[in-house]
Amino acid sequence: MGKYLSFSGELLDMGTKVVGLLGSPLSKGNTAVLLERALDGARDAGAEVERINVPFLNFQPCMEIFYCVEHDTCRMKDDMTGIYEKFQNLDSLIIATPIMTMGIPGKLKSFMDRFQVFYMAKYGRKSPLVPEAKRKERRCLFISISGMDLPTVFDGATMTVKAFCQIIDCRYWDEILVNDMDTIKDIRNKPEVLQAAYEKGFLLGSPPTAR
Repeated sequence: MGKYLSFSGELLDMGTKVVGLLGSPLSKGNTAVLLERALDGARDAGAEVERINVPFLNFQPCMEIFYCVEHDTCRMKDDMTGIYEKFQNLDSLIIATPIMTMGIPGKLKSFMDRFQVFYMAKYGRKSPLVPEAKRKERRCLFISISGMDLPTVFDGATMTVKAFCQIIDCRYWDEILVNDMDTIKDIRNKPEVLQAAYEKGFLLGSPPTAR
C-alpha cells in the first residue's frame, strides 16, 4: 500500500492490488475455478483484484526488436501495452495454468516473454521498473493442474514461473500443484484444494502489516 510511480512518473495512491493470470482457454474449467477461489480470498481480505484471461489477449510474441533496451515500454502496440503498468504496480500475483506438453501453454509463455521490458530495465540498465520498497512485499502464488500423475510433470512450468517472477521482482511465494486430474475430473471433488486456494489468496490480499 502507499504511493507508487506510474510509467508516466505520476504518483499513484493504491490499496493492495492482486492480479490473477489465467493461462487456460477454458474460462470456467478446473484451473479457472481454482483461480477464482484464490481471488475470492484476496477480495475478502480487502484487496482490489483483476483477472486477466491470457489466451484471449490480442498480442504477438516477442520479436526481439530491442526497443526496450533503452525504453520503459515495448515498440509493439497491442494488448500488452497497458499491462506493463499493471505489473509495475501490483502487490501480489496469482498465475493459474494447466500443464500442456510438460510445460505452460504457449500463449502464457509468450505473455511472459514480452516482459523483456522489465528484463532490460533490471539487468540491462540496472534500473528496475518496480520501486525497491515495493519489491520487498510483492509475492506470487502459482496454481497448476495436470492430467497426468507423474513426479516431474510440474518441473518445467515451475522453473519458467520462477524465472518470470525474478524478472518482474515478484517473489515466488507459494504453490498449489494438483496432478492426476484425468482421474479427479472435477476440482470441486477436492474441497481441501479449493480451501487452500482461498486461504492463500486471502494471505496475498491482506495488507503487508497483517500477513
